[in-house]
Amino acid sequence: MSTSVLERGRELARTVPTAVLVGAIRIYQAVVSPWTGPTCKYYPSCSQYAVIALRRHGPLRGTGLALWRILRCNPWSLGGVDDVPPARGHEHRGARTH
Repeated sequence: MSTSVLERGRELARTVPTAVLVGAIRIYQAVVSPWTGPTCKYYPSCSQYAVIALRRHGPLRGTGLALWRILRCNPWSLGGVDDVPPARGHEHRGARTH
């Protein structure tokens, strides 16, 4: 296999699950969220934070960040502005460069 085929496979493995998860969140935003009203203490809202995290970090880390945010959104939190952290570089310790 050539490198481009492997890179394309990795990209598909990242974009398809991300698209499915973002789609599920968009359905939630369109169907469920209007019934509950604005209840999130944070900006951006928890669902919008999840969409940004998924798009910026991919399905694994994005889901983890979104779940951590939902856990922090509780009656005892102060809320406020909580931006998604920037994406990490793709450099790995000990990785070879070609």
